[in-house]
Amino acid sequence: MRIYMAGSGGMLGEAFHQVFGERHELRCTDKDVNADWLSFLDFRDREAYRRDVLEFRPDMLFHLGAHTSLEYCEENPNDAYATNTLAVENAVHIANELDIPLLYISTAGIFDGAQDTYDDWDQPNPLGHYARSKYMGELFVTQNCRQHLVCRAGWMMGGGPAKDKKFVQKLMAQLKAGATDLKVVDDKLGTPTYTIDFARNVELLLQERLWGVYNLVCAGITSRLDVARHLVEAVGLADKVTITPVGSEYFAQEFYAPRPASERLIPKKLQLRGLYRMRDWRECLSEYLAERYAGYLD
Repeated sequence: MRIYMAGSGGMLGEAFHQVFGERHELRCTDKDVNADWLSFLDFRDREAYRRDVLEFRPDMLFHLGAHTSLEYCEENPNDAYATNTLAVENAVHIANELDIPLLYISTAGIFDGAQDTYDDWDQPNPLGHYARSKYMGELFVTQNCRQHLVCRAGWMMGGGPAKDKKFVQKLMAQLKAGATDLKVVDDKLGTPTYTIDFARNVELLLQERLWGVYNLVCAGITSRLDVARHLVEAVGLADKVTITPVGSEYFAQEFYAPRPASERLIPKKLQLRGLYRMRDWRECLSEYLAERYAGYLD
């Protein structure tokens, strides 16, 4: 297949390039051209987006990029909606014009955290501008694109030190700086999502052409605290590093955007269809650290 991947310069785009590049012809674009397989496109520019996709004539359109910093979205709501919502609408119009399937990446953050877990059919209730902008994008896709695949990711991990801007890299950076006491929140629950497994499971869904909305996260519901503990053990520092549990208020000045207490997704639809291929988050985290952080702490 010919696949156009918009907003593919981040950690998820790298995984999609790796997984899909083995068997498909790709055109990968981003406004941050940070790899030789990327070309420039700002998908907020509707005409430029349309022109570039139509020129490539893909069989599928993947819309991968977004503003993912909750604090940035709270401070810059107009940019959040322009990037996370209106650009998605651009993708829908382009996909409909070409009559091709559209892949959109949503997030566990669209739920309010009032429940312990959420399956594919639970009702989202976004708390802040990031979550709301992502959910509005999800709604537009599902309501206006006939052949759509919306995959909700959890706590993303992938890309290594260069592209991982999430929890794992934040912990690894502290360890690299010599930290021996990690302060980790004990009141945030979720499900990690390994970008490589995510891309592989998406490929399976596309092969089956079973359009719709899917929770797509690693197996094993957990917490920030459990992830930190496993990470420290996996890098061989369990006897040298202390993990101190703290409440979210400890980081309130740095991370002030509203966050749900629980982002635990259950991939019920995939399980019922027999199409769930994501591994346990512990196995994925151990593999990720071994492959992308080898020598990082030396």
